Order: sequence, then structure tokens, then C-alpha cells
Amino acid sequence: MKLNEYYFDLPDDLIAQTPSLKRDESRLMVLNRKDKTIKHHYFYEIIDYLQEGDVLVRNVSKVIPARIFGIKEETNAKVELLILKEENNLFECLCGNARVIKIGTTINFNNKLKAICVEVKEEGIRVFNFIYQGILLEILEEIGSLPLPPYIKTELNDKNRYQNIYAVNNGSAACPTAGLHFSEELIDKIKNKGIKIVDITLHVGLGTFKPVKEENIENHKMHYEHYYMSKESADTLNKAKKEGKRIIAVGTTTTRTLETIINEYGEFKACEGNTNIFIYPPYQFKAIDGQITNFHLPKSTLLMMISAFYSKEEILNAYNEAIKEKYRFFSFGDSMFII
Repeated sequence: MKLNEYYFDLPDDLIAQTPSLKRDESRLMVLNRKDKTIKHHYFYEIIDYLQEGDVLVRNVSKVIPARIFGIKEETNAKVELLILKEENNLFECLCGNARVIKIGTTINFNNKLKAICVEVKEEGIRVFNFIYQGILLEILEEIGSLPLPPYIKTELNDKNRYQNIYAVNNGSAACPTAGLHFSEELIDKIKNKGIKIVDITLHVGLGTFKPVKEENIENHKMHYEHYYMSKESADTLNKAKKEGKRIIAVGTTTTRTLETIINEYGEFKACEGNTNIFIYPPYQFKAIDGQITNFHLPKSTLLMMISAFYSKEEILNAYNEAIKEKYRFFSFGDSMFII
């Protein structure tokens, strides 16, 4: 399985720089795996493809202001950190100009926060002990910014547009963007149609977006990301499976969480852990029956995942159709529903 098999040529003007004016008025491409059709809609029309008894699973992780700038104590050099995850009171960060950060390096951010490097990892990642006064999240709200993807060059006027309206659990370094299309009004319509909504959490880190550099994609290693499922969510999903109801994942992070749990336990279960699952053809899905997702980067693990859910040929054909029809791509772009 070669990396170049997942390449497509995307015009720069189709990379969305801003979100749609209204969340649910982005465009929606519906792919039907059974009859191999492609249909074009607006996202609010997804209600017509959802059936009573369906279970819609969403990732309720919330993006934190994870991008912070400080001063290296020894040299007064400016340093940028992107907080990826916290474990055992230590923080794994992606560092700009990581070569200058060694074990023992101290970075000052303001009079309330400093970071001391305690471990050097590969690919620009360092582990820090954060020393702070007060509540860390409040400090980050004061000094940090939301880590918008580097391909977005336009300043975001409303930072809430890079959060899902249902996001509650702080911890992500990037937004699970398939959820950006849901409005309160649409969620009410979905519930009123008899569709259950189940919440899980996966804190998005580098694992979801790390570029694939291996020519043989099977050699690619994902970073670990932390997930959580409640007993209530597990019970609802197991009941749906038993009754033959459709389980539809909102986003690739939700898909990875559900597939991780069912692979580990053979069913859904109240649990918490870390996953580095990498899904690519010919992976056989065990958890989900449908998937809502955005349009992804060439050669990305996300493109490989949805290719496993349908087929590489059909997905690339759909992407070519999306380019022809001027769909908007990536985080602030349009959406796809694979059924």
C-alpha cells in the first residue's frame, strides 16, 4: 500500500479559510456504498438520510488555547509550544525550533506560568513540567490561542466557530471538525425524529493529523490520544448493535474511538485509555455503519480511513467530483456522509 496512491491534486482556492456563515448551511455530499451514488445537498438536509432508531455518536472534546509563546530563560529566545496532551501532570508539546530545547531548558510565559523540559522526544516533541499559580486553563485562556491548522491564513473573528456547539470536555489540540456543521436547531430536529445521540471523548492531538512520511503506509506510526466512554454511552451502543440499528460516527476521531473499544473488548464498554489505532484498507469495521466527515488532505491518515470504509477508488472519485463541484476542503470546509 503506497503513499502516492492517496494523492490528489487540490486547487488552493478550495481550501476553506473561514467557516460557512451558518453552521448547517455548509454543503453535504452523500455517498451510498450500496448503490454507488453521489448526491449533493446542504448539511441541514442530512436529516432526510437519518432514520428513527439510528444512533449518532459525537466527540464532545473541547479545544483548549493550546498554542502558547514564551521566552527561553537562558537566551531570551522566543519559543512556541503546542500542548498536545497531559499525563501524570506532565505536558507533551510540539515545539517550534525544538533543537534549542534540551532537558532542563526553562521557558517563561508570564509571571504565572513557566515550563521546564524533562524529556526530549523525536519529531520536535518535548515533555515539560508546568509550574504555575492558580488554574492552568484560566492561564491558557489569558495567554494562549486556539491552534488553527497552518493552512488557514485568515484570522478567525469568532473563536467559537472552531468549537463544536456540544463541546464540553477540555483537552483537544485541534477541533473534531466534522461536528462544526451541527446547529442547535438541527440537533433538535434529529432528536425529534427519534435518533439517539451518544457522547464519547477523544482528545485530539498529533495522532490525528501527523503527516504520513513512509512510502509504505503500513510503516506509519500514530501518536497516542486519550479517550473516554461512559457506561450510559456503552449501554446505548450495545443495545443498538443487538437490535440491528445503525451506528453513525460524527468524525474520524469518533470512529477511531469506537473501533478501538470494540477491538479491545469485543463490545462497547465503559472505559478510558489511549489509542494509536491506524485504520487503512483492508480494515474491516466492527463498530460503525455510517460516517460523517470533512474533506481531508491528500496522503493523510484520515483519507486512508474513509477509503477503508468505502474503497480508495470510490473515495478518490468522490473527491474529484467535489473538486469539480467546487466543494470547500479541510477544517472549515464542507462535509461528506458515507452510508
